[in-house]
Amino acid sequence: MSDRNPIRLIKKYPNRRLYDTQTSTHVTLSDIRRLVVEEESFQVVDAKTGEDLTRSILLQIIQEAESDGEPIFSSDMLKGIIRFYGPFQGMLGSYLENSIKAVADIQAQTGQQSSQAWSDFMSGQVPMMQKVMGQYVEQSKQLYLNTQNLFGMFPGFPGAAGQADKDKKDDDKT
Repeated sequence: MSDRNPIRLIKKYPNRRLYDTQTSTHVTLSDIRRLVVEEESFQVVDAKTGEDLTRSILLQIIQEAESDGEPIFSSDMLKGIIRFYGPFQGMLGSYLENSIKAVADIQAQTGQQSSQAWSDFMSGQVPMMQKVMGQYVEQSKQLYLNTQNLFGMFPGFPGAAGQADKDKKDDDKT
């Protein structure tokens, strides 16, 4: 991303075409994905209303990438994300954002390696990373459950009665 260039403006027209005002050309979602990869600063706006459509376009790019090749998000993972919308939405958003930043930081700390070298390195690390991530997920789950149990101690807190009933049923099973 260059400090001397202003944010690149991409306009989306009613015919669904995207127009890059910097290059005066029509662009595709693949072109916008390249801007993301190259860390180019941009904003997508509705040509008629000026409404910011950047998030919507980024979600389209993710959806397209998920359809091609091996997806990042399994159906179970997507269901879990959907379940988090509501009271825990901010917490999950922060968690995911911080996790992605951590991976990017690790990649940056290892130096500027070629994509192939990084892929080779990571493929060798997958079993170890899966174990570490599994442990991390389990610890996060326990933290979440402990927090839920803590809130269950306060009568009148939403979900407190439901958690207490669930805990009692679990105790009855053992």
